[in-house]
Amino acid sequence: MQYGICHLSIIPVRSSADDAAEMVSQLLYGEHFKVLEHRKLWSKIRIAFDGYEGWISNQQYTMISEGDYYQIEGSDDIKITSELISFTENKQNVLIPIVLGSTIQNVCLSHYKFDDFGATNHKNKEQLVPTALLYLNAPYLWGGKTSFGIDCSGLTQMVYKINGYKLLRDAAQQSTQGEALSFIEESEPGDLAFFDNKDGIIDHVGIIMDNNYVIHCHGKVRIDRLDHTGIFNIEVNNYTHKLRVIKKIV
Repeated sequence: MQYGICHLSIIPVRSSADDAAEMVSQLLYGEHFKVLEHRKLWSKIRIAFDGYEGWISNQQYTMISEGDYYQIEGSDDIKITSELISFTENKQNVLIPIVLGSTIQNVCLSHYKFDDFGATNHKNKEQLVPTALLYLNAPYLWGGKTSFGIDCSGLTQMVYKINGYKLLRDAAQQSTQGEALSFIEESEPGDLAFFDNKDGIIDHVGIIMDNNYVIHCHGKVRIDRLDHTGIFNIEVNNYTHKLRVIKKIV
């Protein structure tokens, strides 16, 4: 088994070993992973944070030792950037921009430097909504996890990650986590609302806010009304998503 760490700002994780293949997720700076299959140009990986699998270019990551991988896994000192844009520095003293939600406690393994370790782990639940607002108006991007492009489950995963909590990658996977609530009235800001399609498959998720609002990614990260039926978009004067279940994660 081989192991790696992402040393670039953002790299695509694809469904197959091809530059034109569907992007199913992204790796952000500092994320580590197992290499399940290594080819000449591509590697199939399993991301340590959420167990998600996909293919990345061999030019876009740095190999690390098994010892380094399990040292990261065993560490409770998780540091995540909380600024929209931060900077790390390589050996040539060139600044490299990294995005909100990047992992920085293992910066030495990517042979870069990072001086600001202000991010902390396990913040209060009350910080979830303010963190989500940092992504407001970010454009929708299938598989995206950044303020430059993000999908609905990428938004919820990153908001929880920045605050020290783990969510799985896809909406359907996230819906298996936490405690189900019977009514919207039982929910608190920061809880997750899940929505299903006409076939009953959960395909959308958002973060509940105060006063029956939800922040979610639909075209862009936006704020809409939420009730027992689902999400009501006042711009189109219609419901866009049908509520399936509300989950309390924290």
